[in-house]
Amino acid sequence: MSGSKSRRPRQCHLRAGLPARVRPDSLRYYIAAAGPETQDVDFTWDEFVRRTNFELANEWGNLVNRSISMANKNVGAVPTPTRPTAADEELKMLSRNAFAVVASTCGAPSFRAAMSEVMRVAQAANKYLSDQDRGSARTTRNGATRSCTRRLQVVSDVNTMFTPFLPHSAQQVHQALGGTGVWAAQPEIHEVDDLDSPDRRYPILTGDYVAEQARWESTPIEIGRPLDKPTPLFPKLDPSLGETGPDFAPIQK
Repeated sequence: MSGSKSRRPRQCHLRAGLPARVRPDSLRYYIAAAGPETQDVDFTWDEFVRRTNFELANEWGNLVNRSISMANKNVGAVPTPTRPTAADEELKMLSRNAFAVVASTCGAPSFRAAMSEVMRVAQAANKYLSDQDRGSARTTRNGATRSCTRRLQVVSDVNTMFTPFLPHSAQQVHQALGGTGVWAAQPEIHEVDDLDSPDRRYPILTGDYVAEQARWESTPIEIGRPLDKPTPLFPKLDPSLGETGPDFAPIQK
């Protein structure tokens, strides 16, 4: 992939040398959400920074942090849900229906459409959260916890849908929601014996998929599960990265 005419890096190999705050999942998200599907697409560092800061940090990371922080502060665990409102049910159905949409678009395949659908659920959950904060959740402790379980369930759902694309942060969200163990197993290279030639070994790509817990469905979150204060999921990148590029691929102006 090449850069734009005015900002063409010498090379855009995304390898060692990236700034420390650039997460592997940020690159995976960018490639899925903005990468080529039916035609060539230009890679620009300013667009990479924009998507990381405004989509991963502001939308997804903010939803995770605000939802878990509120439950941690007011209850310290996943609270018992109260009777759902119309807004609660609307958000729940939007989240659950998205599983089929994302699976269909991935099978097309159109990873851009899949990322757009998952992010649409995250944006709807952020709006729901803000609407609750402006209402009873701002004034009373009961109001503040009333919607916690619903938003935590949506965080869990969105995390599941993001898992194939953002496996490292998916594990982090799983643990932030009080989960333990491996959420989604990562591929590993192992040396094995050649059955036909015992003196030979060769590498295979495998993983501990039996122990993983991720399933492509909305799994009810465990009521009463202890929650700790979360840490930022995607730290924001310095906007200057979009202007200069990394050291290994500086932008030529």
